[in-house]
Amino acid sequence: MFSKDIGIDLGTANVLIHVKGKGIILNEPSVVAMDRTTRHVIAVGKQAKEMIGRTPENIVVIRPLKDGVIADFDVTEIMLKYFLDKLKVKGFMTKPRILICCPTNITSVEQKAIREAAEKSGGKKVFLEEEPKVAAIGAGMDIYQPSGNMVVDIGGGTADVAVLSMGDIVTSESIRVAGDVFNQDILQYIKRQYKLLIGERTAEALKIEIGTVSPDGRKEEMEIRGRDLVTGLPTVVTIQSAEIHHAIKDSVNHIVAAARNVLENTPPELSADIIDRGIILTGGGALLHGIDQLLAEQLRVPVTIADNPLDCVALGTGIILDSLDRKSGRRKKTG
Repeated sequence: MFSKDIGIDLGTANVLIHVKGKGIILNEPSVVAMDRTTRHVIAVGKQAKEMIGRTPENIVVIRPLKDGVIADFDVTEIMLKYFLDKLKVKGFMTKPRILICCPTNITSVEQKAIREAAEKSGGKKVFLEEEPKVAAIGAGMDIYQPSGNMVVDIGGGTADVAVLSMGDIVTSESIRVAGDVFNQDILQYIKRQYKLLIGERTAEALKIEIGTVSPDGRKEEMEIRGRDLVTGLPTVVTIQSAEIHHAIKDSVNHIVAAARNVLENTPPELSADIIDRGIILTGGGALLHGIDQLLAEQLRVPVTIADNPLDCVALGTGIILDSLDRKSGRRKKTG
C-alpha cells in the first residue's frame, strides 16, 4: 500500500487534514482528554471537546496548541498520530510527505517543534508554510502574479495579516488575538456584569449565535446557564447581541490595527492593487457578524469573505502539494 501526501492545518481550535486526491477528510477540534495519573488517552477531537468542563478530577482535557503554536509537544504528537492512524495515510513500508502551516512570526524554536511533532507522528518529509500564504491560495487568490493580494486570516489562536505578490509575503503581521481571546472576553464580561461563571463552550456559543462587532449589528438574545458566584447556585440569564459587541470590541480593534499597520507598510504600487482587488477574509473569525463591514469602513478598501473561510488553509495545502510534484517533475525532465 502506498502512502499519500497530506496537508495539515494545525489550528489552535481545529485540525484539518487534506489528503492528496481525496480533499479534506478530517476536521476535528484540537483537544485531547487524558487520565491525569497514567497519561492514558481517553478521547481525541470531537469526543474530547465535549468533555471540556465536564470531567472528574482524574481526567484532564488538554488543548495542546496555544496562540497558533505548540504549547504541549507530547500531547500534540499524540493527537497528530491519532488522526493520521485514523485516516490510514501511512503505507506498509512508506510514510507520507506532510505540508503543515504555521503563523508568520513564530520563532525558529517553535517552527522546529511543529516540524518534529509532524515527523514523530509519521511524516517522511515535512514542509512548513506560512498560514496567510496558504490561506490566500486556498481562497482562490492568484498570488504568483506581480500584483498585490491581501489576506486577513482570523483563526483560534492568531490573526495573520499579509500582503502577497510574486508567490511570497511582502508585508505581514501576526497577533495573538483571535477566536480564543474573543471567548475569554465574553467569559470575563459575563463574570463581571452578572457575577455568573460560564464555561468556554458557552462563551463560544454566544459568540457564534448572537455575536457582532457592530453596535448596530445583530439584535438577538440568548439564554445561558452558569453558576452564580454569590449564591453558588445554577442561574439562567439572557444576553443581548450588543453586550457581546461591548465584550469583544477592544480585541477586534487590535485586528483592525494590525491590518492598518500592514497596509501602511505596503509599497504604493501594491496598495493600488489592493484598492482594486480588495481584501479576502479567511478563518473562523471571518464568520463573526459584521467583521467584513467593519474592516471595509476602517481601511477604506473592499473586503470579501472567502467562500469556505474555515477550509481555506487546508485547501491551500492541497494546491501547494500538487505544485511540489509539478516542480519535481519538471526538474526530473530537465535533469
